[in-house]
Amino acid sequence: MKERTDILDKLLSVRLTRRQACRVSGLLGLSLSTFGPFWRKAFAKEERKSFKGKLRMNLPSPMPDGNMSVAEAIKQRRTIRSFMNRALSLQQFSKILWAAQGITERGGFKRAAPSGGALYPADVYAVVGNKGVADLTPGVYRYDCSDHSTEKIVDGDRRTEVADASVKQMWMATAPVLFVVTVQYSRITTKYGDRGIRYALIEVGHIGQNIFLQCQASGLAAGIVGAFHDNKVARVINAPRNHEPLVIMPVGWKA
Repeated sequence: MKERTDILDKLLSVRLTRRQACRVSGLLGLSLSTFGPFWRKAFAKEERKSFKGKLRMNLPSPMPDGNMSVAEAIKQRRTIRSFMNRALSLQQFSKILWAAQGITERGGFKRAAPSGGALYPADVYAVVGNKGVADLTPGVYRYDCSDHSTEKIVDGDRRTEVADASVKQMWMATAPVLFVVTVQYSRITTKYGDRGIRYALIEVGHIGQNIFLQCQASGLAAGIVGAFHDNKVARVINAPRNHEPLVIMPVGWKA
């Protein structure tokens, strides 16, 4: 990676005429637009291999909320750390995952949260507790935005284990669902080098805010946690080795 950065620095230090710069920009744009879709397909194929054979369930289509404006959701949004023992509906669960990373164009691949180069290094996992979501058994689910479905990759209620790995913030285990957002940096650094790490962090921030606002619009509440042992959380949710947890969002009904 350092060698690639050194080469890029040398290229950037070369003084080009306006015509030369236009030609270089045109070639770069053509290359990225041509090969970008292949990169996305390659990463998607590799990810599908990681979870092949797991239990898959299609989620209900996320119906839009019409009772609250974006401005009102922003105004009312708060970080909540106390939740009722009440399940989310499957429709609410579906809406949250769609708001986090759902595909928002017909026949395309663009998602609800912006991503550098549309490379989407983030993944969303849902740690569902006992009676956490109606019609879902407890376990860890990975969201697949390509067909708006989930894959169950771990059985059983793992909320307490996640809370324990989060420097024993046991209040988290009272939330019906814990959403864990991870990043696979190689998906974006392949194109942007080390700068891609920053772009991935920006993307996760957008995903977190989308979850906050969707919860608010659906009558739910959400918290946000950044203090945890990355490796321990990754083991609990059975994430691949290159999926680094960046944020955990407990979600449920405000107590």
